[in-house]
Amino acid sequence: MIATEGRAPVLSLNGITKRFGSLTANDSITIDVVPGRIHCLLGENGAGKSTLMNIVFGLLEPDEGEIRLGDEPLHLTNPKQAMAAGIGMVHQHFMLIPVFTVAENMVLGNEPGSGGMLDLNSARKLVRELSDRYRLDVDPDALVEDLPVGIQQRVEILKALAKGATYLIFDEPTAVLTPQEIDELMVVMQSLRDEGKAIVFITHKLREVRAVADDITVIRRGKVVGEADPSAPEAELASMMVGRNVSLQVTKDVSEPGAERLVIENLTVADPSGAVAVDDLSLTVRAGEIVCIAGVQGNGQTELAETILGTMVPLKGTIDLDGVDITRAKPARTLKAGLGFVPEDRHRDGFVGEFSIAENLVLDNLDQYSRLGALNLKAIAANAEERVTEFDIRCTSYTQPVRALSGGNQQKVVLARELSRPLSLLLASQPTRGVDVGAIEFLHSRIVRERDQGTAVLIISTELEEVESLADRIAVMYRGKIVGLVAPDTPRDVLGLMMAGIDHEDAVATVQEVHSNE
Repeated sequence: MIATEGRAPVLSLNGITKRFGSLTANDSITIDVVPGRIHCLLGENGAGKSTLMNIVFGLLEPDEGEIRLGDEPLHLTNPKQAMAAGIGMVHQHFMLIPVFTVAENMVLGNEPGSGGMLDLNSARKLVRELSDRYRLDVDPDALVEDLPVGIQQRVEILKALAKGATYLIFDEPTAVLTPQEIDELMVVMQSLRDEGKAIVFITHKLREVRAVADDITVIRRGKVVGEADPSAPEAELASMMVGRNVSLQVTKDVSEPGAERLVIENLTVADPSGAVAVDDLSLTVRAGEIVCIAGVQGNGQTELAETILGTMVPLKGTIDLDGVDITRAKPARTLKAGLGFVPEDRHRDGFVGEFSIAENLVLDNLDQYSRLGALNLKAIAANAEERVTEFDIRCTSYTQPVRALSGGNQQKVVLARELSRPLSLLLASQPTRGVDVGAIEFLHSRIVRERDQGTAVLIISTELEEVESLADRIAVMYRGKIVGLVAPDTPRDVLGLMMAGIDHEDAVATVQEVHSNE
């Protein structure tokens, strides 16, 4: 037990095990969460981090092990019990009512007042007091739907603090933030730590871990594989996460762009609710270059990708691929025109989980593997053998169902299928989401190789490190518009301002002014 003189007791997890059928998500995990420290749980998606914290927050019950608060055992069966013990959780997807004010969201479910009358003045006062104490700068009367994402996250933090949380769990909190908002969150977390709060920071982003961690526990496949020092090099942390040495740098030569292959002009697209998601957007991608679209999720990237594929129809504008108008073409036609498509949600749109690896590898190219309505099973098997080797798909057999593979290997199956035919354009949306560091290294190398073969490559990614590593040009997207096209060595703080809607020239001027005043 770690001593914390003058502070709240240590929250101890002892031998926590959680199984889901034959899958052991947490395997005898032991961790101490110490007030006044930021404890990072580092591991790839699927490593068991969120499952562990859902147990701590009472959303799941362990099959084995115990949780103790100091010397007292905690038996948590629901979040209400966890909050009563001083445990709060800031979820990746916010639990806020958009049409309510900050004050109304703060007291939702525990409304102050009497005689059926809601006392919002008390709620406003509470927001101001907590906001001032922790330097969160939140207006109690602001509508949540009008707030930037970073401020909405602060409201979530305030909600936990209002319930008396001493132990705060942040579950992948930076996934929807701009770089500036991420930096601001790091400051908030450090402020909370200095106030004596215990912070558990769940992430797979090495840069963020090294910026704020006091303690680092690395989890791999449900087990604690080691503790690390915050000063450890990123390469060392990455190797702990995946169990082998990996390169974190994308190796590529300077691009030599050729002819225009994808030309989008004045494209406007409405989302299913009728709101404009893509707003008069124009963009060109040339042969032999990678253009990365950077931006916070929800700024029209999904609608843009689906319109290029042909599953959404634009209100106006045109899309040409190698001089062929595909603006309103069906997906089958755009694929035949030379589009390779890697969707952002591979489970929903990228493969059929019950189908074998071999079957998934020919899903959008069945004409080549059939004759007179009969499949050529020998050709499908031969193709599978070749692709499994070429793309290093880790499996027991190409007859194995894709659902049984890891996330990285599932994504390799999708990419292998799309790159198995000549392409004019590779469109990959969130190409490494939910993929381990080792698989990311491989996927990036194949994307660069496709560029070098003369394919135009359009990457949509919310991971700024990925954008900076892969891009020959970066297109920053905000509220359906391209606010600027910039070089990949553009400073991160400039990119961050552009991701918040500021054009390139003004972003550069703002950053220069900030630096001159430092």
